[in-house]
Amino acid sequence: MSSVREQLRVRSLHRYPVKSMLGESLGALFVDANGAQGDRRFALIDAASGRVASAKQARLWRKLLLCSATLDTEGVTIEMPNGVTTSADKDDVDELLSGLLGRRVHLTDRRPARAMIERADPEQVLDRGVDVEVDAPLLELAQATPGGSFTDLAPLHAITTATLERIGAEAERYRPNLVIATPPRYRAYDENRWTGRLLTVGGTTLRVLGPTPRCVIPTLEHGGLPRAPHALRSPAADNRVDAFGFGVLPCAGTYLEVIAQGTINTDDAITFR
Repeated sequence: MSSVREQLRVRSLHRYPVKSMLGESLGALFVDANGAQGDRRFALIDAASGRVASAKQARLWRKLLLCSATLDTEGVTIEMPNGVTTSADKDDVDELLSGLLGRRVHLTDRRPARAMIERADPEQVLDRGVDVEVDAPLLELAQATPGGSFTDLAPLHAITTATLERIGAEAERYRPNLVIATPPRYRAYDENRWTGRLLTVGGTTLRVLGPTPRCVIPTLEHGGLPRAPHALRSPAADNRVDAFGFGVLPCAGTYLEVIAQGTINTDDAITFR
């Protein structure tokens, strides 16, 4: 297996400047203990509940996945589904997003203490529909991420092409920072077995924390991509594993922390220690 693992390379790199919005692909990505530079640095706060808006609660927030956010030296630009653009520092940004979502929200780059999201039970959503109220336990954000970003748990998320091919779904549905290209006949869900290992990727060292539990987000519309129930049902059938003490859950991909910061480039080789 070690000789095969030496063939792993970075297929693509991604960041998502606003939580639950579509992001951007990059040729290079600087990462440190806080995660990828510019990744999930903004989020919407629901005025009624004080919770962070996440498409994990599809009933309320799935329209966020029809918006896109990009980051440059001028700041974060947001494109709405109707093509209207605004930016994170514009006076009208809260009004525009509140109108789209039908709830009053505030865009912020300050993560509240004990920031919480609702994680609707994904299999109940698939069975009953996106507009039906289902069990939605609260999840504290960024428990393994220092700093102020709005990651779900850990600083970085990666998934292999072998896993994506097994599921038959597009990478963007899983919102990874790294898509890792694997050689032919590489085993799907092999990310499970990486837990605890160190990876050298470009100028960085990353530690594998464990499998990524999947929510309903991959099944939802993403920009021009249609609904895709198999994006959850496939890992639910093939890869239920214990994940971070949350229980035995459908998983695909893996979470990572940054041990040595640096820049990752597309096509960088990935080696295991």
